[in-house]
Amino acid sequence: MTASRIAPLALYQEVAERLRQRIFSHELPAGTWVDEQALAQHYGISRTPLREALKVLASEGLVTLKPRRGCYVTEISERDLDEVFKVMAMLEGECARISAGRASDADLTQLKAIHADLEKAAAARDINRFFEGNQAFHHELQRIADNRWLLHVIEDLRKVIKLSRHHSLFSEGRLEQSLNEHRAILDALLARDADGAEQRMREHIRSGREALARMARTPSRAA
Repeated sequence: MTASRIAPLALYQEVAERLRQRIFSHELPAGTWVDEQALAQHYGISRTPLREALKVLASEGLVTLKPRRGCYVTEISERDLDEVFKVMAMLEGECARISAGRASDADLTQLKAIHADLEKAAAARDINRFFEGNQAFHHELQRIADNRWLLHVIEDLRKVIKLSRHHSLFSEGRLEQSLNEHRAILDALLARDADGAEQRMREHIRSGREALARMARTPSRAA
């Protein structure tokens, strides 16, 4: 398919990003066997850059390379989610703690602006806009914390969470709950309460996991 051909520059990275998005959108569902030959033909490339791309995705935990069996989209279990969210709570809590101590007035103004957009999105019940604002708030805290290794690990874990077929914000009452949690986090940050910010963030992440668990028990409400 000519429209799907990719320019040679940074070929395997571009292939990895296209496959990553197909996995996140569940176009390639968990457990799916990755047909290397079909993908190479679809993108108009050789199998060498495709295999390099799959190695990148394997390093992120998005695909699993099985000797003599090929490559499969990683299946994430409830136990996996429990373990990942526990680590995420620690890491994001640490980001909030650091940010509370080092945020400038300009940083806090930016966080308030992002939160204001969250309030508007929640009032309009615009889940997609709320999700984007939520991501922006967390990314801003990670920027303020200014620890590239912390950011790297958080980003990789968030990719794994995206393998879940559910979206916590679609859980009944989760939008309002998440907004209240963000209010508490912001209040702690504005008060420069490092311990409070860390605790509120950990509670926020744990609540997200609990919402996913509720949805897993009620498949008809899958996002």
